[in-house]
Amino acid sequence: MSAQAARAPSPQPPILLRETVGSIAVLTLNRPAARNSLSEAMIASLHAEFDAIRDDKAVRGVVIAANGPAFSAGHDMKELTARRADPDRGRAFFAEMMTACSAMMQAIVLLPKPVVASVQGVATAAGCQIVASCDLAIASEAASFATPGVDIGLFCSTPMVALTRNVPRKQAMEMLLTGEPIPAARAREIGLINHVVSAGTERDAAIALAEKVALKSAYTVKLGKEAFYRQAEMSLADAYRYAAEVMTENMMARDAEEGIGAFIEKRTPTWRDE
Repeated sequence: MSAQAARAPSPQPPILLRETVGSIAVLTLNRPAARNSLSEAMIASLHAEFDAIRDDKAVRGVVIAANGPAFSAGHDMKELTARRADPDRGRAFFAEMMTACSAMMQAIVLLPKPVVASVQGVATAAGCQIVASCDLAIASEAASFATPGVDIGLFCSTPMVALTRNVPRKQAMEMLLTGEPIPAARAREIGLINHVVSAGTERDAAIALAEKVALKSAYTVKLGKEAFYRQAEMSLADAYRYAAEVMTENMMARDAEEGIGAFIEKRTPTWRDE
């Protein structure tokens, strides 16, 4: 072996892993040494996967998991701090990163398939934001959640957007103003997550939950998920008006006709996803 070959750095593992389990795509954050912080590359990788999954009919659900002791510690503060040496002290890069991260979080909501978080450890700041952005969430009893930006002089303003759409205002404000972590059981009580499971079983539980939804009509799930998030931003009257339109459109779908027929005839429906 030449001296040059001996000095060659070993290839770095992918920062985001993708595995297929049946009809479920499992995306695993893979920067355990950096506590799975959301670097520029990690944000771009996640967004690219969501774009690829959007029109992939073989994928009927997504699970977001993580390797290592932390689910995600939020933004990569070392990467952000390094840009303070820029002529504008990093302003342009900071704006670019916050915009990119916000777009990636919205891609979770806009994905026409269920997205389930599998949280094995601490999820803080933008890591907690990922959990709040997912449609469903399973957490290990060893997991915890926090928006601790206030502790370092950086209020968790973008995580706040997702957090306040999941939990009551007083609980959200307590998390945002104190920065203190809450355990998985408390996160379930306030509605941040759906279920708490034994440590080490959260990934399988998240896949099982995604698979349960994957058995439904993909057309109906797509229609319903979009309607859920849209009506939540409307007034009561507008929400009912919009939901009535969605129900009417849904009734005209082939899968609704099949599903209702199967219910009446006491048989299992055969979905065409249309």
